[in-house]
Amino acid sequence: MERNHQLLSQIATNDRHGENSPYFDGWKAYDNNPFHPTNNPDGVIQMGLAENQLSADLIVDWIKKHPEASICTPEGVHKFKDIASFQDYHGLPEFRQAIAKFMGRVRGGRVTFDPDRIVMGGGATGANELIMFCLADPGDAFLVPSPYYPAFYRDLGWRTGVQIVPVDCDSSNNFQITKAALEAAYDKARQDGINVKGLIVTNPSNPLGTTLDRETLKCLLSFINEKNIHIVCDEIYAATIFSSSNFISISEVVEEIVDCNRDLVHIVSSLSKDMGLPGFRVGIVYSYNDAVVNCGRKMSSFGLVSSQTQYLLASMLSDDEFVENFLAVSSKRIEKRHSVFTKGLEQIGISCLESNAGVYVWMNLRHLLQEQTNDGEMALWRVIINDVKLNVSPSSSFHCVEPGWFRVCFANMDDETLEVALKRIHAFVGERKERETLSAKTKCWKKNLRLSFSSRIFEEGIGSPIAMSPHSPLVRARN
Repeated sequence: MERNHQLLSQIATNDRHGENSPYFDGWKAYDNNPFHPTNNPDGVIQMGLAENQLSADLIVDWIKKHPEASICTPEGVHKFKDIASFQDYHGLPEFRQAIAKFMGRVRGGRVTFDPDRIVMGGGATGANELIMFCLADPGDAFLVPSPYYPAFYRDLGWRTGVQIVPVDCDSSNNFQITKAALEAAYDKARQDGINVKGLIVTNPSNPLGTTLDRETLKCLLSFINEKNIHIVCDEIYAATIFSSSNFISISEVVEEIVDCNRDLVHIVSSLSKDMGLPGFRVGIVYSYNDAVVNCGRKMSSFGLVSSQTQYLLASMLSDDEFVENFLAVSSKRIEKRHSVFTKGLEQIGISCLESNAGVYVWMNLRHLLQEQTNDGEMALWRVIINDVKLNVSPSSSFHCVEPGWFRVCFANMDDETLEVALKRIHAFVGERKERETLSAKTKCWKKNLRLSFSSRIFEEGIGSPIAMSPHSPLVRARN
């Protein structure tokens, strides 16, 4: 094994992929024993996968109605030769136009995107690595507000050598990013001799499910302009907003700030979460920096979206009626699922951080920890994985400074599976409450017994002949 290790590169053998972490361990537990309602009803339910499967039927219906959009059907096969041949890594023009239009529609039509600034990557993972390759050298660092997506270590740094510097946020203000926290993390990194090249934020947040308001976005742009560092805004959950509030993209705020250096601003987008198409591997980098666009296009040849996928999606995303209906229905379904799940948790006294986006909740189980430490959190997580048979993700995986929070995904399953998951959580919490009640009664009984015994001795008098005979063990002890 050691000999094989020596034959490989340092990049191939370093541990920055992060596979040996609770985040991925939970996935392994599911893979080894996956839940199935009839074939394996006692298996592990996957609640660690942030996937939106709630509106797949709408896409299936569209494909059935538009067989010509695929080059693999009798209706579309006449385009096979053109699409299957070599494609420039700029991408199909109609695909980039459709993506730019879709990004604008998701953001309420309040901002437009230039198709010529669309750069493709292999999913959001590939897009994030691509932008890091363009902006930073090995050893450089990006500030990332915590809690943050666990696989950022892999996406941003495994092959690029870029470091992550956490910006600690906590529940005292619902994990909101503050200028003070940014300054503290930046100054500490500089003191440690780390070259900070930028800041990366997820909006909507993964794992919090919250969105950044306009003032916070202005604060972030002010900060990066003062430091002359980049900002990468990961907006892959932009279409998962389910409250009445509008999603505010960094692109909107850039338009409002006259003296903003646009060369420092970059956006990562995707269809994995917005449309529930992670298998299509559509990742997008949108940069206001011409040099980044040019470099990114050269890099995209290592992770280009397949031409047949581009062709299909160009047709689908150009269908205005379909896109409008999909976004509206998807939002309502996410909202309904979020409501069902959080209300089910509330019935047993479990709260979640108030959120308005995403396909998960930030569940608060601090009151169930035996000790308020990461070890206490991991002990509880092992019980949830091994006994309750739910794959949820502990806060330590997200570099959260407060143990006891868990990200729980609710949109990657059907209604019946969600009901089973809630029943398991109810049973688990109910059993713990019973044990705690029994333990409290036992302690109370022992305490009352001691008090009763002490009271009897006090009332009768320790030295009285009634209380003790000369042969009493208490007398012998006093002697």
